[in-house]
Amino acid sequence: MSIVNVGTRSLLLTQSLVGMRAQLGDLQRQLATGKRADDYASIGIDRGLTVGLRSHLSTVEGYGDTITSVGVRLDLAQTALTRIAEIGRETKAVAADMSSSNGRATAQTTAEAALGEILGLLNTRVGDRYMFSGLSNDQPAVQSLSTILEGDGARAGLKQIVAERLQADLGASGLGRLAVSSPSPTAVAVSEETPATAFGFKLAAVSSSLAGATVAGPAGAPPQLSVDLGAANPGAGEAVRFTFDLPDGSSETITLKATASTTPAAGEFSIGADSTATAANLQAALSAGIGSMARTALSAASALAASDDFFNTDAANPPQRVAGPPFESATGFVAGNAADTVLWYTGEAGSQPARTTATARVDQSITVQYGTRANEEGIRWQLQNIAALAAISMANADPDSNERAAALTTRLRTALDGPAGTQSVEAIQVELAGAQISVDAAQQRHQQTTATLSNLLGEIEGVTNEEVAAKILAMQTTLQASLQTTAKLFQMSILNYL
Repeated sequence: MSIVNVGTRSLLLTQSLVGMRAQLGDLQRQLATGKRADDYASIGIDRGLTVGLRSHLSTVEGYGDTITSVGVRLDLAQTALTRIAEIGRETKAVAADMSSSNGRATAQTTAEAALGEILGLLNTRVGDRYMFSGLSNDQPAVQSLSTILEGDGARAGLKQIVAERLQADLGASGLGRLAVSSPSPTAVAVSEETPATAFGFKLAAVSSSLAGATVAGPAGAPPQLSVDLGAANPGAGEAVRFTFDLPDGSSETITLKATASTTPAAGEFSIGADSTATAANLQAALSAGIGSMARTALSAASALAASDDFFNTDAANPPQRVAGPPFESATGFVAGNAADTVLWYTGEAGSQPARTTATARVDQSITVQYGTRANEEGIRWQLQNIAALAAISMANADPDSNERAAALTTRLRTALDGPAGTQSVEAIQVELAGAQISVDAAQQRHQQTTATLSNLLGEIEGVTNEEVAAKILAMQTTLQASLQTTAKLFQMSILNYL
């Protein structure tokens, strides 16, 4: 019979006990952590799949972080744009009530406050990014309210631009760069200045219901409108109409009716003893009508045109200023620059579409574009019209202020609605809403993907607490029995065995 070495048997028993104790420790770790193993090597044949799933989850989590960041930016941009649109509607409502001095003061005060609020919204900052600066998102989008309106000493602000443009549009005579003359004893003519100028009224048309009168124009150099009464006087109630184009693209008509009264009202001219005397009365009435329209409608149109010259700028189109002084006799424009004119927009103004100035990948094959610029047409349109109301002069002591306010109101109500074909703030919001829809859809997909991958990883890497607990109990029983058996074996001697 062979005899096994006692030392070898003892070693094997000890190793078996140590192994069971290690298994018990591993089971206890699994129960505490819920994980099958601490490293990929211990997972077994599924370790490659686990690594791949973990990598996919990490990528999805990265998209999730991007989505969260972009979502915040989009929400704040939409909030700012919503408020800008509301401010436009509020200013329109206030501008409708400028019939009194209090109404004018309220409208202008409201417009200045509204302009300041819009500028503050356009400088919205999310983290380290200015939302409305295009590619230059590390710097504010617009200048301050005071700088834009008043300038900064060396550089002209909007109010100075408006004042200079008004002088150029009115001209030295105050007739909007027009001249009223009598080319013959029975004729009256109105003509544009020579040399041709970019400012003031432009002649559009003339029509007449005056018996025996003939009208002509606009024609000639300089352009001229004329009405010749001929040999006979017109009848009372008959009228002649002169139509003029204004700098903001609008037009106005002066209608002058013949009256037998020797004290004609505004818009009338007295019938004289003959057509020569009547023509002189018509000439005086036309001069007065043009002068009144220059101080009211032309002044309002001039302010809107100047505001457009100031705000409608980019890298290729600098702000336009009247080439002066003197401004009353100026004939054209000169380009402003950063040294002499406030450049209201301080963000990036490249040629690429505004949305493409900020992009984010929210899925493997989906990139959203959500960039914005403060000088986009829809935003700029609101700015320049509200700013014109804040910048125009409507002093209480000015007898023409009421009519000027009425002329400005008419134009602002149309302008703040946005002319046909003009981008609106709401159009920008719609484009950003498209990005928000894509972001939300990607987020939902990633949430579903994360849940699916996490469940699969749980099945591979995780353990069931009940199963582990049962194994621990069985292992504890086995280990206890083995320890007891081993103890007895180590206590056995040859004497006990015999």
